[in-house]
Amino acid sequence: MSELALRPPSFTGDMRAMAARSVRLSVRNMDALLTALFLPVMLMLLFVYLFGGAIETGTQYVTYVVPGVILLCAGFGSSLTAVAVTQDMNGGIMDRFRSMDVSGAAVLAGHVVASVARNLLSTVLVVAVALLIGFRPQADAAQWLAAVGVLLLFVLAFSWVSAAVGLITRSAEAAGGFTFFVMFLPYPSSAFVPIDTMPSWIHGFAEHQPFTPVIESMRGLLLDTPVGNAPWLAIAWCGGILAVAVAASGFLFHRRIS
Repeated sequence: MSELALRPPSFTGDMRAMAARSVRLSVRNMDALLTALFLPVMLMLLFVYLFGGAIETGTQYVTYVVPGVILLCAGFGSSLTAVAVTQDMNGGIMDRFRSMDVSGAAVLAGHVVASVARNLLSTVLVVAVALLIGFRPQADAAQWLAAVGVLLLFVLAFSWVSAAVGLITRSAEAAGGFTFFVMFLPYPSSAFVPIDTMPSWIHGFAEHQPFTPVIESMRGLLLDTPVGNAPWLAIAWCGGILAVAVAASGFLFHRRIS
């Protein structure tokens, strides 16, 4: 904290300092970190080895399910930002930051950057385990970059949504409830089973919610299959969510501290 107090204000420098602080807090909170890293892997193993034999997808189930697990992992990891922001708002630390002329935007952006870093680590772990159990992507370098780009945009958008939720909730327990909502959304999508196998009344929601185009984009890019307009829909969804979440976070922060 002393280095913040000894230098003139700089948004970029403050954001780096806040991101480093958030990463250190994540490392110290080993329970949450291990859950974020290993829960998606355990879910992937559960689906592949216990349910995969009963689900017909037209290909090996591990090949079909990995993009969905990556998104589940990213959504869960992003949602943890809500808890971290709530703890900052309720713990009095924001008053100390404001006394050192650190902007609220830098604090929130630091949480988001740390969320992106955590999610990249958990994604690498999921892909590594998937390769060990039979996942064989067919993507070239450009397709890998495009898939990573779509994933990063998704993580960025939902991390800012989580930051906004953290500014609304008054307790870490209430903020933690947001993680269950985010973990639910991949299930009524194409993450684990084809949408046409679901009851007809849920098709509309499953086809037109943000997780589905992101999953279809990553699945097509990683497996070198046609993606159609899924990437554009994914970018539109994530870009729109990101813009609204950033604006809402700024409004809610100033309202909370006023």
